[in-house]
Amino acid sequence: MSLLAPGGKTPVYATALMGIATLCVAVFVHPLGHLVTLVGVLLLVLSTFLANFFRDPDRVIPRDEGVLVASADGHVMFVVRERAIGRRPSKAEMESGEMESDEHTGEWLAKALDAPLSFATEQRWERVPAGEEGADDVWRIAVFMSPLDVHVNRAPLASTITHMEHRTGRGRQRGPFLPAFRKESEFNERVRTVFSANGQGGHRKGMVIEVTQISGALARTIVPWSQIGMDLRRGQRYGMIRLGSRVDTRAPAARFTPVVVGAEAKDEDSPKGEYVYAGKTILFSSSRPE
Repeated sequence: MSLLAPGGKTPVYATALMGIATLCVAVFVHPLGHLVTLVGVLLLVLSTFLANFFRDPDRVIPRDEGVLVASADGHVMFVVRERAIGRRPSKAEMESGEMESDEHTGEWLAKALDAPLSFATEQRWERVPAGEEGADDVWRIAVFMSPLDVHVNRAPLASTITHMEHRTGRGRQRGPFLPAFRKESEFNERVRTVFSANGQGGHRKGMVIEVTQISGALARTIVPWSQIGMDLRRGQRYGMIRLGSRVDTRAPAARFTPVVVGAEAKDEDSPKGEYVYAGKTILFSSSRPE
């Protein structure tokens, strides 16, 4: 049973012990008892906040065949169908002078990968207009994690990590960063992880999913606990993001159908978007048997 995420025990226990020790001093030793008592209470309040922030509850992982579970706790910001229209250039392509550049994303090559669904590098995406759907489209589900949510991230399927890519922010610049609840925050500091299905859970071996951890305006630290080549179970913990943040999941549209509602849908029952739980809530169901 896991109660606190890695890195959380030291600050939680340290502030709690300091608070208890300070209260003991206020009661038995220090003449300025009221002031010292206040300090002790504040330390215990801080310890409680840290315990809430670093909490890492166990989850019952669904056993349904062919599904993808949420990688983060929070409200679904939007569900959108996209297609690739560009990608990060190789070193040789950067020297060719064919790149495009903008203030948000830095240098891009205005040409999609030959196999966009390989997620071999970071790509530029656009919303697919109605009636123009294609075989290489993806569904993207963005989940906003508030400072009060659980910040531990979990694998969407039984898989092997084949790629991890860290971007510091807009192009080569670090910040300024936008609040995670804004769509443009996708250009904040981020870590893109590619999961390759291992053949379990009703998924074809080698089918890949992309999950991007995105820091918020007040958070600069994405903490990966896994590395390339590591095998993960569906719902297994693989990292966390501190404070307000967001996690985007992209899956092949030809294989999956979203089963959650985003805030953009303006649903009366979920005006902020459906609330999902990492490792527990199903985001996608299979639309095509493997």
